[in-house]
Amino acid sequence: MAPLKISSAQMVADARARIEELACDTAIALHHSQAGSAEVVFVDLRDVRERQRTGYISGSFHCPRGMLEFWVDPESPYFKTIFAAGDKRFVFYCASGWRSALSVALLQDMGFEAAHLRDGFSGWTKAGGPVEMPGDDPERGA
Repeated sequence: MAPLKISSAQMVADARARIEELACDTAIALHHSQAGSAEVVFVDLRDVRERQRTGYISGSFHCPRGMLEFWVDPESPYFKTIFAAGDKRFVFYCASGWRSALSVALLQDMGFEAAHLRDGFSGWTKAGGPVEMPGDDPERGA
């Protein structure tokens, strides 16, 4: 195998240098201040198995990483209205902050404004952020 032109670690570092990163304490405060509001949307990019195993940020929206570009694009047949233009603030997260950093950088390239949770869901849980488990709210599903 030929050497890679850029490592995944360098891609994450480059992305983090140009996107908005939220520390867990800041994100938890934002979550608490916007409880029950549609103004802030936490978006979980993790695989459904990760969500089932470890839970997810209370009230978050699940968007599998492989569908992200298609779900945010109004021209895509897969567009999800939760991503429609408006006054919403989007905070994307994954397990450790790597996938979400790359995702938010890509979204910025598309013209979509968002932030990401710097230390991911693992940092969120360590900081005591609210977590739901699948089955806690039958209306939301996993």
